[in-house]
Amino acid sequence: MLLLVLIGFFLHYCRAAVFTNEWAIKIIGDQRIVSEIAEKYGFSNMGQVGELTSYYSFWHNETAKRSSMSNDGLTFIVSKEAEVEWLQQQIVQKRVNRVSGVRQIYSTKHFSAFHLPSNQTTPLQFDNPKWSSLWFIRCSDRATGCRSHMNIAGAWKRGYTGKGVVVSVVDDGIEGAHLDLKSNYDPLASFDPNRPKQTNHISNNHGTQCAGIVAAANSSHCTVGVSFRARIGGINMLSGDVTDVVEAQSLSFKPHYIDIYLCTWGPEDDGVTVGGPGPLAKMALEYGIKTGRQGRGSIFVWASGNGGHSGDHCSCDGYSNSIYTVSISPTLWSGARPGFHERCPSTLATAYSGGEGKPMVRTENIKHALMALVL
Repeated sequence: MLLLVLIGFFLHYCRAAVFTNEWAIKIIGDQRIVSEIAEKYGFSNMGQVGELTSYYSFWHNETAKRSSMSNDGLTFIVSKEAEVEWLQQQIVQKRVNRVSGVRQIYSTKHFSAFHLPSNQTTPLQFDNPKWSSLWFIRCSDRATGCRSHMNIAGAWKRGYTGKGVVVSVVDDGIEGAHLDLKSNYDPLASFDPNRPKQTNHISNNHGTQCAGIVAAANSSHCTVGVSFRARIGGINMLSGDVTDVVEAQSLSFKPHYIDIYLCTWGPEDDGVTVGGPGPLAKMALEYGIKTGRQGRGSIFVWASGNGGHSGDHCSCDGYSNSIYTVSISPTLWSGARPGFHERCPSTLATAYSGGEGKPMVRTENIKHALMALVL
């Protein structure tokens, strides 16, 4: 049995790397020099990598799009150019969503609107048959039995509703036309690095769920986001091959327009994987922290991980463990740690999650008009 475990452990690390036909390259020179180098070696210049000056994405037309073999010969020849300071053939990185919980789906046609009172001394009211499922918002009510509360409703009453803030969910895209999101959806904060154009295309439900938790509008369709007046966009990073270039493009997209980047993904939460940002993604995070938000610094919010059941530790996740990110871990309504929780010193705060029979309402993308209780 021990032998089988050891074999499985080493096979995990022996999985062949997948090399792409994309190179990240740093060239010191003007656009004429960049174009000349690309043409000389049969590359297509796909442009600068996000906001990283002098770093470019080159695609080589004669190299296989995906291969277990690297093209070291081409890398060596190009590296001899005087203007080339650095280059790296891109490798596909496995990045997974932080998903937990079981969903129960309900129609939202019976939901009625939440009203933020103009008189700030008036208690907040929900006329909503699923109001009990919004315990994480009204957690200061004694009836909820919460051990502590995040004071969400209290912040609303003081005028902190997300107005004037732009959030982009770096995930698998969001469904901008969703009834919960469309009034707050911001196409200027949305991008698909796998197809360089703005998009609200949805290929998976996870990004839409995250967007709803943040900025579901004050409407009659489902739940309400904790920042229900924020503008919300989606960066569709996870729907194609993820490379260091793709991560850097995503994390440095419009840093002077987007205030907060929400990331709930990372390396596998399997208890044996150690992973983190590559050199370009690290530079993108540092660039955002130093120059984003008109010099105030971009805010990168990261989920600490859901690998507790596998014995995973978020210190092995170079994203949530980065000095440039705000790492958030989950807690149950009772104040206890859920089973999927990962412990590590990088965690800066905790927020409520569903569990122990206390479901949470969140946005689903099924036919634009459903919500879910996350158990």
